[in-house]
Amino acid sequence: MAPNLENAQQISEAHRLELLIDAVSDYAIYMLDPEGFVTTWNPGAEKIKGYSAAEIIGQHFSTFFTAEDQAAGLPEAIVASARETGRHEAEGWRVRKDGTHFWSNAILQRVLDEKGQLIGYAKITRDITERMAADRALRESERRFRVLVEGVVDYALYMLDPSGIVINWNTGAERLKGYTVDEIVGHHFSKFYPKEDRARGIPARVLETAIREGRYEGEGWRVRKDGSRFWASVVVDAIRNEAGELEGFAKITRDITERRAAQEALRESERQFRLLVQGVTDYALYMIDPNGIVTSWNSGAERIKGYAADEIIGQHFSRFYTERDRSAGKPSRALHTATQEGRFEAEDWRVRKDGTLFWAHVVIDPIRDEPGELIGFAKITRDITERREAELALKEAQAQRAHAQKMDALGQLTGGVVHDFNNLLTIVSSYVRLVKKAVASDPSASKATESVELAIERGVALTRQLLSFSRKQTAAAEVLSVGERIEAVQRMLGSSLSGQVSLASAVAPETWKIEADPGEFELALINTALNARDAMPDGGVVTITTENITLARGELREDLEGDFVAVRIADTGTGIAPDVLEKVFEPFFTTKENDKGTGLGLSQVYGFAKQSGGTVTIESELGSGTTVSLYLPRASRAPGEDDGIEAEMNPTSDAALIADDDPDAAAGVTAKTGQAPDGNVVPLRKCRRSPGSDAQQ
Repeated sequence: MAPNLENAQQISEAHRLELLIDAVSDYAIYMLDPEGFVTTWNPGAEKIKGYSAAEIIGQHFSTFFTAEDQAAGLPEAIVASARETGRHEAEGWRVRKDGTHFWSNAILQRVLDEKGQLIGYAKITRDITERMAADRALRESERRFRVLVEGVVDYALYMLDPSGIVINWNTGAERLKGYTVDEIVGHHFSKFYPKEDRARGIPARVLETAIREGRYEGEGWRVRKDGSRFWASVVVDAIRNEAGELEGFAKITRDITERRAAQEALRESERQFRLLVQGVTDYALYMIDPNGIVTSWNSGAERIKGYAADEIIGQHFSRFYTERDRSAGKPSRALHTATQEGRFEAEDWRVRKDGTLFWAHVVIDPIRDEPGELIGFAKITRDITERREAELALKEAQAQRAHAQKMDALGQLTGGVVHDFNNLLTIVSSYVRLVKKAVASDPSASKATESVELAIERGVALTRQLLSFSRKQTAAAEVLSVGERIEAVQRMLGSSLSGQVSLASAVAPETWKIEADPGEFELALINTALNARDAMPDGGVVTITTENITLARGELREDLEGDFVAVRIADTGTGIAPDVLEKVFEPFFTTKENDKGTGLGLSQVYGFAKQSGGTVTIESELGSGTTVSLYLPRASRAPGEDDGIEAEMNPTSDAALIADDDPDAAAGVTAKTGQAPDGNVVPLRKCRRSPGSDAQQ
């Protein structure tokens, strides 16, 4: 034969073989290379295993084995056996692409080239799950047959000869079909079938199937002696002797008419339930098995979490949790709680497919079968992010309002007390001046009066801070350069800070000017900086920065909006505990020792910010330092513009103005000072409120 013709015939033969293999759909026929990697794939393999050729070619055939078999090294052992003996055949569980298992009969045949060199393996796999089930059913049939002997009456149990003639009959068969033993033995079993089934040859096919496969099992209509019909579950087993020769058939029939009706009703109910669940889009409704694997998925779950059903079914539900919650074991605890207590309900963060977080309300209910065995969990998840944000915003607004009311009440109380205290200081100061003049020639007495004057000055400074907090003191507002004032304070504080504490500033370019009392502004900076110093006993850095910002209404407070300059004083100190942080602006509140502070420093800052039309915030974390932020309105006028007519006081005037609610004390001072040759005392009884004044009538 000519070589070309021989090659053509070989190619043609190979093509026919390829067509034959592709035409076989009940067998997975494919090739492996010597290392076990898939090199060819037929339609039968795709049908049985679920992988397309493009998905599986190039993958190792161990993909089809269970995790347990892979761990045990079964794929490698099979290849080794085929390589050594030429062929390996066995049955076992295999895994489809979708994760389901099937019982297989597998043959691995060694393939050698013309030189006897190994070039790979031919593999044939068949799904024999049904056959294995049939084997189990056969054993069950034998068990049922023994029950027949024991007198079961709910089943029609009888024998047929190889041609289908009834040869025995039990009481269950008589009750179910209506025939007595004498009436039916010797008759063909086809008389139990409706006419239409007999015409289609179904009785004969049932026996043929039982002969061919060893067993027939099915459901269908059957006819009683009285002509009535019932839906029957039928099992026909072929009975063979030890030589394998057919001796007859064992037939079991059961009336399952009610069960069929119940199943149809259940299927309809399930269909309606699926429609209901799929129609819900605001809730993620899905099932998970006892191990937490997702087994169902509705459209609401897809909308909320972002996964399509085919992406998530078969995956563990813990992927919806944050990494931190997974590490903390929250998913398993949720299932444990649901199992032990009958329900789990909580709110927490969950993760969508795209990685974004949402605040979820979650309910997990355990699902049990009739005997009470756990078969899974029903899980309901709702995205309540917007509701949570609204609740948090409401709580924050309520807290801000309550704090503002408390601070206003403290301010009013402080203002009233300071008013009385200031009047007392005025009277004491006047008497001290009288005494000082009287004892001017006595050095010892003069020194004592100077000590009293120093104490009075400290009292005046204290009342000034209290008045600033209570907003009872009139601010002398000026247009200020924030940077210049910060620079001045920085120079001033250079000697006040310890050697281990440094002060730095970073004033943003073109920082807007503000309109405020310069003295109060500098005092606010000083008070905050000194507080920062005290929070750094081991040293650190105090940094003052500025920023131009535009606030939207409600961003910090409902009544604040527009252009502001943010002045931030940050330290690297010990930080403030959360329970202390909410009290730091209250007057006289301090965590320092009794001789280390009055508790008025941050109160002055708070009062100054409010009086200037702005606000102050504080942020702190233990161990991470503290930042105080002053928000002061941008100046609406240029520097030097007149605020209006201001009363001038002659600094050389010796007149004294006394305002006191105690007329006797005031009269005493008036009488004493009025006798002095160089003094002019005017007692004040009433004062009409003037613009910019907080004096009471």
